[in-house]
Parts: sequence; C-alpha cells; structure tokens
Amino acid sequence: MAFSKNVRLVGYHDLQDKPGFKLGMQVVKDRWYLYVAHLWEPGWSILDVTNPAAPELARFIEGPPNTWTIQLQAADGKLITGLERIAPNWGGDPNGPPHQEGFYIWDVSDPVEPKKLGHWQGGGDGCHRNYYDGGRYVHASAHLKGFAKRQYVCVDIADPEHPTIAGQWWFPGQNTAAGEHFSEADAHKHVQLHGGAYIEGQYAYCSWEGAGMVILDVSDFTAPKLAGHLAIDPPFCNMIPTHTVLPLPERKLAIINGESIRA
Repeated sequence: MAFSKNVRLVGYHDLQDKPGFKLGMQVVKDRWYLYVAHLWEPGWSILDVTNPAAPELARFIEGPPNTWTIQLQAADGKLITGLERIAPNWGGDPNGPPHQEGFYIWDVSDPVEPKKLGHWQGGGDGCHRNYYDGGRYVHASAHLKGFAKRQYVCVDIADPEHPTIAGQWWFPGQNTAAGEHFSEADAHKHVQLHGGAYIEGQYAYCSWEGAGMVILDVSDFTAPKLAGHLAIDPPFCNMIPTHTVLPLPERKLAIINGESIRA
C-alpha cells in the first residue's frame, strides 16, 4: 500500500512496463519534456509532462543490447546518455552481444525526435553517473583502458561528432598501466568515481566511493588537480560509502550519502 505525508499524487504513467531509473528535463516552447532512462531494458523514453496530471508518452528509443543505459542528463538542447557494462547479477548476458560503453550525444532541439550526434568511448567498461549542465564539456565518470575502475574525465563535445578528452584525474593507485597500486588501506575498497562530478565554480565535487569525497580544482579543465579530500571509511564502511556529493554553495555545505547495496 502506498503511503504519503504532505504530498499528493498528481499524475502517473506506467512507461509501458519499463521501470524508470534516472530522469532529465527540458522546456521547449512552454512545453515540459521528461527523459527517462530504464533499468531492466536498454533505452530511453520521452514524455510530455506539460500537464502533470496526464503525462503523455511521446516515444521510446531502443538502446544497444546487453548494455546499461540507466543514466542521462538533459541540458542546453542536448541529451547525454551513458553506456556501460551491466553489473554482475543485474540482468546482463555474459554470452550475449558485446556491451557498448561511453556515452551518446543527442541533439534534442526537437524534443521528441532526438538526433544522435556522436559517441564518445573510453575503451573500458563505460560511464556511470556523468554530469552535464550545458556547454562544451561533459564531466564523465568513466572507465578508461589501463585504469582500475572509473575516474574523472572531462570530455570536450564542442565537435559532437568527434568528442575528445580535455583532461582527467584519477585517485592514486588507479593507473595500473603505469604500475600504480592502491595503498594497503584502500586495497579492499571500491575506489572509483561513482559520480556525478558536480561542478560549482572552479571546483568539481566528486564521490569516490570507498575513498570518500574528492574536491578537484577544475579552473583549468585540461589539468584538474586535487583541492581537498575527506575520507569517511571508516567509520562509514558500507559497500559504497560515498555515492553522491551534492554541494550547496549558498549554504556553504556539501551533502554526502552512501549506498548500502550489500547490506
């Protein structure tokens, strides 16, 4: 039974039985469009929610098979849709077609007829929670070839047909191709950027899972550098101690939450 307090259900859509996951929104000519990434089926739905009491499904776009397409961001007339290997026990087929990775760049100036402009690839398992608020750069949580798990990668999409890496930063120990190793304290943890790397002014606030909160100075996107680090494991020792870091600059706060999947 559903329970609510101080809120009221206004509208609902069943998304054709495709469970929704992450959401993005844009307004075009006074109409509101909701972009929905799905968990159990690759692809994305577009709804017109101008009348929230009666949301209308405009279309569903199929995603690449055997690929997680669960993350997206909409801003500045573009849609960024993440692509990654499906995590073990979450519905992937190890004998199926190869997964896609990186992210697609879409033109959504026509909000219900997205046009795919480009595909950035990092050479690894793909991207998880990217950050995009418009403009030239996508701040990706990406796995690159030669590195252990995901790191911060700033991708230049000024030419969306040929996106390129502008800059990157990884936690010490992640560059396995260069012979790096994690410290004894970090060796048993999930040390990677969960994302998104929230950009506020010259800083990127990053949730580096088991390594804690990492704050990068990105005043020069081509050369990110460490500005601050807060380890929270211990005492917070769940599977993903630092899932999200949300800066609230007007209050001079940053909010951290974890995700206790294993528990």
